[in-house]
Amino acid sequence: MSRNKVSPDRLNILADAAEMYYLKEQSQSQVAKNLDVSRSMVSRMLTDARRLGLVKIHIERPVNHNTELEKLLCRQFGLTKAIVVEQPSGQALLTSLGKAAARYIEEELRPDQTLGTSWGTAISATVDELQFEKPMPGIRIVQLLGSLGARIKQYHGIAIVNRLVEKLGGEGVYLNAPFLVETAQLASVLKESKDILETFQLGSQADVALLGIGSAEPEVSPYVLAGYLPEKEMQEICDTGAVGDVCGVFMDISGNPLHSDLQDRTIGISLEDLRNIPLRIGVSGGPHKIKPIIGALRGKHVNVLVTDANTAQGVINQTK
Repeated sequence: MSRNKVSPDRLNILADAAEMYYLKEQSQSQVAKNLDVSRSMVSRMLTDARRLGLVKIHIERPVNHNTELEKLLCRQFGLTKAIVVEQPSGQALLTSLGKAAARYIEEELRPDQTLGTSWGTAISATVDELQFEKPMPGIRIVQLLGSLGARIKQYHGIAIVNRLVEKLGGEGVYLNAPFLVETAQLASVLKESKDILETFQLGSQADVALLGIGSAEPEVSPYVLAGYLPEKEMQEICDTGAVGDVCGVFMDISGNPLHSDLQDRTIGISLEDLRNIPLRIGVSGGPHKIKPIIGALRGKHVNVLVTDANTAQGVINQTK
C-alpha cells in the first residue's frame, strides 16, 4: 500500500486512531467508540497505519556495561567518565558504540550549549542513534575539522553537522575548508580567513566535543581510504611513531602531538583549543584502536571514552 494512493482524509483518520492507541494508550474498544467504527475496523486501521509508515516502532535494547573496566579506565587515566559496552552477539560494533555514546550525550547536553564535532564512522554511528523528542533551544553545532572528499559523504564534516542539526535543531556552524590542502602556506592563509577564524573561535568555546579516535595504520586509515593520502605517505607518518589522531592531530603512544608536513597542511581546531573544551567524548573501538586510544587518554585529548569491553581490556593490558 502506498501513501500516494490513500486520500489525505483517510491518512488523518488512521493517524488519529494510531495516536489514541499508541500514545494515549486507549484500548481498541475505546478508539472504536471515539471514531464511531467497529473494533475490528480499528484493528485494520492500526495495521494500515503501520504499513503506511504513520507508525514506526523502535525497540531499544539495553546496553550492558562492564563497570569493572569502566572503573579501571577512570582510575588509570583520570577520566571524567568511561563507558564500556559488552558487545551483543550479532550487532555491529559501531552500532553498539553509537548507542552508548548517544545515550550519554542525551543526558549531558543542555539548551544553549555548543556541541563541537569531528567526523568519521564512529561519529556517524552516534548521530544515527541520537533521539530527541523536540528541538533543543539555543543549541549550536560547530564543525571542528575540515571535510574529507565525496567518497564518504555520509560521515564527512558537513554531513555530520547537517544531521546533528536535523536531530537537535539549532544552528550549524561549518568549517568551509577541506581537511588537507596542498601546502602549509595555503593552510596558514586559510586559517587566517575571517570565516574559518570565526568557526575556530566558536569551536574553542564549545561545551561538548564529539570526537573519533583514528588509527595511523595505513590499511585502516580514513585518510587513505578516502583517497586523501597515498598508503606510502601514511606509512611514513606511522613510522615516525604516530599511532593515531584525534580531530586531525596525530600523536604517539604517549599522547604527544607529532609535527609533520601533513600536520602543517591540515585545517582543524588546535590541540590547545580542543583541550579547553570541558567535555571531550572519544568514541572508538576495535583491535586497531587500542594504541590510538592509549595515546588519546595519556595525552588528555579526550576525558570521556566510549568503547567496547575487548578494546578496553586491550588498553588495560598494554598499559599495566
